[in-house]
Formats: sequence, C-alpha cells, structure tokens
Amino acid sequence: MHNHSCTEIEAVSPDSPASHAGLAVGDEIISINGHRIQDVIDVMFYRSEKEMSFVLKRKDKRVTCRLTLKEGEDLGIELKPFKIKTCTNRCIFCFVNQLPRGLRKNLYVKDEDYRMSFLYGNYITLTNLTSHDKKRIAQQRLSPLYLSIHSTNRTVRNTILGNQKAQNVLKEIEFFKEHKIRMHCQIVLSPGLNDGKELERTIRDLYKFYPYVSSIAVVPVGLTEHRKAAPRTRPLEKGDALLALDLIDSFQKRFMKKHGEPIVYGSDEMYIKAGIEFKPLREYGDLPQIENGVGMVPLFLHQSRRIKVQLDKVTRRFVSFTGTSFLPYLAKFADRLNKSGFDLHIVPVKNTYFGESITVTGLLTGRDVMKVLSDYVKKDDTLLVPDVVTKEGCDVFLDNVTIKDLEDLLGVKTVLIPATPKGLVDAMTALA
Repeated sequence: MHNHSCTEIEAVSPDSPASHAGLAVGDEIISINGHRIQDVIDVMFYRSEKEMSFVLKRKDKRVTCRLTLKEGEDLGIELKPFKIKTCTNRCIFCFVNQLPRGLRKNLYVKDEDYRMSFLYGNYITLTNLTSHDKKRIAQQRLSPLYLSIHSTNRTVRNTILGNQKAQNVLKEIEFFKEHKIRMHCQIVLSPGLNDGKELERTIRDLYKFYPYVSSIAVVPVGLTEHRKAAPRTRPLEKGDALLALDLIDSFQKRFMKKHGEPIVYGSDEMYIKAGIEFKPLREYGDLPQIENGVGMVPLFLHQSRRIKVQLDKVTRRFVSFTGTSFLPYLAKFADRLNKSGFDLHIVPVKNTYFGESITVTGLLTGRDVMKVLSDYVKKDDTLLVPDVVTKEGCDVFLDNVTIKDLEDLLGVKTVLIPATPKGLVDAMTALA
C-alpha cells in the first residue's frame, strides 16, 4: 500500500506560485504531471518542468491544481519530513550505540537512508538498498551520495559493520559508476582492523572508480566511554596517525601529479593526533568533505590570516570556548585579536559526557560547558557560543540545554555566533 504521509504539505509560502495555484497545508500530493510522488525528492525532480499539474488528496476529495513556474522560481511548499530508513548494522564504533541516555530524541535515530545522503550529505553504508531504491537513484540522478566504506575487503568491512550479510560494496559502487552517480567516501580508521595494508588496498580499490568516486576521507575512529561492545579496536594513537598520513601523502602526491587533485584526504583530527602541520588549504581541493572534519581547521587558519581588525579600545570582556583539539588554533587567533585591542578569553572544555578521547567542539554538551564556565565567567562578560555546538537552525545543545539555560545559569549575556574567524570578529565588533 502506498503511504502518502510524507507527501503531505506542511507549509505554503504566502505569495508563492503554490499559494496562487491553490495548494494548501494538509493537502497530500498524489502526482505531478502524471508522475506518482513518494516524497520531497520526487517533487524536486519533477519540478524541472515549467507547467505543472498537481493531483492532490484534500480531506477525502481529489483536487487538481495547475501552475507555471518561471526559470529558477521556487514552488513555495514544504512537505512533512519522510520517515527515515534506519540502519540494522552493529558497527563496532557506531556513535548512536555509544550514546548515553537523556539526549535529544532524534540523536538516537540510526539513519541509513539514501535520501538523507543525497539531501544532507549523511553517510550511508548501502546495506539496506532495495533494487527499487537503486533504480530510483540512477533514474533521478541522486548525486552525489556520501558513503561509509571503511574497507573494500568484504570480511574486514562486515566485521566493522557487525553485519555478516552485507553485500560486496564494490559491486554497488560499480552500479553507481555505470549510472554516473558521484560518490564521496569515508574510511573510519580502526587500528588493527582496516589500517596499514588494508587501508592501502581500500584506497587503491576506490581510486579505480575515479572520478565517480570523487573524494576519499580517512577519519579516526571515535570511541566514547559509553561503548557497550567488546573492544575490537582501540582509539587512534600518534603512531597510527603518522603511519596513515604517510600512506595518504604518498597517494596524494601521485594523484596530484596525474589529476591535479589529491582525491584522498586525512581528516584534521588525524593531523592533530600526529602532531604535524596541516597541508596548505589549496591542497584540499574544493573541500568536498569539510562537514566530515576534512579541511575545517586549515580553512579557519586561512580565513583568520586574512582578517583585518580595526578597532577603538574595547571595554567589554568576551569569553568563548572550544574542544581541546582546536584549542591551540583558536587561542593563537585570540592572542592576535587581543593585541589589536580586543579582550577575548578562550576556555577549553573537556568532554566528560562522551569521554575525554572525544575532543571536537561539535560534540560538547551544554552541561560540560556550564560546568567549566561557571568558575570562569564574571558578571559583565559576554559569552560567545560557536554555532557548531547547537543543532542546525536552533539554539539547543546535544543534551537539550538551550542557550537561554546557559545565560540564566551563568548570569552573563550569551550570544550564538558563526564558528568562523569573521563570525567571531563581527560579533565582538558589534557588541563592543
């Protein structure tokens, strides 16, 4: 039975083509120009036609609406979110399985949905794709997709996924390549499982599909203190990171020579763990996996060097915080700003919630931030909160603490800012 609930219109923008054509909140879209609609991706796909005829289900009636779209014009509707296909793997480092109780509900969804990969860049393992899904990806050119590969050795990969039935991932990649779907791949490096020779093999195998496999990112395994599974792996140490980066570097040199781009990248955390300099920003291509922590710090360093600060003396003291891995870079930038007249203090926050081996800013909880800052802030301070710690478009931390909670508890003015050098400087200049 076809389920229309994720074709229900949740919002119609006033004065949009949809509102003029008579589409209304609560309508379910059955078809557009005779094409059956399953979800928002179908709407995006079929709206490339200028003249559109909608068949809608309104209460129990069928209604037809027609509209004409101008070039580049937006329809002006939002659909209810679709039910996300979830993941049945038991990955040894699955972050969701390592979450403690009491976090935001939607954090416990183990998302394994090709639609989320296409729409939002979420990584999927391809282990629950049906032949219908694959046909649709090919037909509608749902590209690029973001894939968690980990290893192209099926035995190693299935061990990591905790799923002995997972099919041969190279066959899936071959299918996407034949249909000209671009893929960004990630390898979560787990010492003793998919490092060394296995890592080399995986990079070689994936490279055979270039340019459809457009980028490969190697990121260190994240193990929180809430893991229940028996440890098949361990956290990445300095030596592991150095070996892996050495291997990545030799591939990058070859690929740069041959294609003018590195194709494979080590994540920022790998360089921090190894204690070596980042590559210059120009060697990160067009930052294809920045959301995955590849090139975030080099971009920040590059942007911070280009910022010009002009300032009359500031009277206000600003406080901000960061995860421990980013501290040296942010502190250095703060020193430079303070020399030009700002009064900015950066406080490192250890992650007691997930465990101290988790050092990125984006996984800090409101409680950890409160704990550390309560001893630090003074009454007239202004606290600047980098937006990477909150849910996109909201002011809520991972553990449901809000920016307002922080402000009330600490008793200081609290402002959410973009986590960029410009975001920081603009906020201080505006508030100074």
